[in-house]
Amino acid sequence: MILLYRRNTLKTLSCFWGPLLSDITWSPLNPARGDKSPQAGALWGERTGSGPSGFLVKFADGFESPPHIHNVTYRGVVISGLVHNDDPAAKNMWLPAGSFWTQPAGEAHVTAAKGQENIAYIEIDSGPYLVKPESEAFDNGERPVNVDKSNLVWLNASDIQWIDHDGIEIAFLWGSPHYGKLNGSLVKIPAGASSRIVSNGSVFHGIIIQGRPHYNNSTLEAGSYFGSESTSGYVITSDTKEESIIYIRTNGKLEITQID
Repeated sequence: MILLYRRNTLKTLSCFWGPLLSDITWSPLNPARGDKSPQAGALWGERTGSGPSGFLVKFADGFESPPHIHNVTYRGVVISGLVHNDDPAAKNMWLPAGSFWTQPAGEAHVTAAKGQENIAYIEIDSGPYLVKPESEAFDNGERPVNVDKSNLVWLNASDIQWIDHDGIEIAFLWGSPHYGKLNGSLVKIPAGASSRIVSNGSVFHGIIIQGRPHYNNSTLEAGSYFGSESTSGYVITSDTKEESIIYIRTNGKLEITQID
């Protein structure tokens, strides 16, 4: 990982780290499949460890997995290309960039992709992340979710007090932002606008889903990561020609203000 910014004073210590998409080291997601495996790149945590983690998965055009299960539930956000993730007997439902899905542990499914570049962000709440055969399927009581980006519900300053400008929007995806519980949201920042994003929680992970926003003198292309070990604020500036969409995982409530 690369260190984007570090500030150390007698009173505070705040750490912000990468990687940028261009700095990611890719390796097989499922080494047992060799060259047929999608490629994975770590963003935060370690997917082979026991804790939570977030990583990118890159699929070749035309990729289609055999039916399989995972030992843990995961969440996914499409960053580029088209991704299908469903029951092995289901017809393809292609999710475009900006879409969200969940895959319950133990449920048999097929993952497919098409497009010149197909990248998704994947996160788990506990590891390790393993791929197992369909014969080991089990029902953990959860059900999968597939949300096309056209079906997201975006809220602005007229809907929610956490936003101070109508041009900024937020879409809640999972969890509860109250009482310090983990939750995930998408935040949309208009083209050319600068916004300060603050979480009152102790966990903050941000992944660029769309756009090329600027942060701390760096351009963050889609797939890039920024985060903090403590409660911190981030000033994100969208490119003048394109809005930015950021996926944020935190255990607190967000406050988003536009900077003139």
